[in-house]
Amino acid sequence: MSTSESFIAHLIELRKRLLNSFIAIVLVFFGLVYWTADLYALLAQPLLSRLPQGGQMIATDVTTPFLVPLKVTMMAAFLIALPYILYQIWRFVAPGLYAHEKRLVVPLIVASMLLFLCGMAFAYFLVFPAVFRFIVASAPQGVAVMTDIDKYLSFVLGSFMAFGITFQVPVAVVVLVRMGVVTIEKLREIRRYVIVGAFIVGAIFTPPDVVSQLMLAIPLCLLYEAGIVVGNWAKPTEKTAEAG
Repeated sequence: MSTSESFIAHLIELRKRLLNSFIAIVLVFFGLVYWTADLYALLAQPLLSRLPQGGQMIATDVTTPFLVPLKVTMMAAFLIALPYILYQIWRFVAPGLYAHEKRLVVPLIVASMLLFLCGMAFAYFLVFPAVFRFIVASAPQGVAVMTDIDKYLSFVLGSFMAFGITFQVPVAVVVLVRMGVVTIEKLREIRRYVIVGAFIVGAIFTPPDVVSQLMLAIPLCLLYEAGIVVGNWAKPTEKTAEAG
């Protein structure tokens, strides 16, 4: 098979995997449409529960009350279909991997998905209540906290992405160690700088109160240490290097 034919074959295979993933998301989405209002209520609960009695959110655009719950449902559909999407990604990349790479990639994909979901859960159950409590308590007297639902959704999605990516630190450390980009000894050596960086990140991406900053900085430090432990176990051996 020529280079051009091989490239076209890869494009066809990629299109197939993307189409399968898209169909899975659409099917799950239509299965969840009936519960659209419930899904949005669940997402909004961390803020609504912190507002004073009778507090509510507002919609400033005509179509927002209809579109925002649908966006939430689409996000839920993507998360439910994520294992199947990752399977499609695996089917696409697996033929080009060595045997020892396949043994590593599957655990990394599963761990990455679980850690991302853990990051979202951490944000929803621990960070959001603390952040919204701070925001409501900081509002000047006579100011009613009435957030637009579209802006609230953007804030929530951004936070989910931030914490989901943050929780990928162990996976990133393992990959870097496995690829030989960095050694375990070097990771231990720069530990103090990582701790300082974690608190800087916590100060940037959370409200200006100590509790919220610690809730991001401490998990970052712990995840970094977890990455070192797992990376030490998964570091390449001479036999693996020769096989690659």
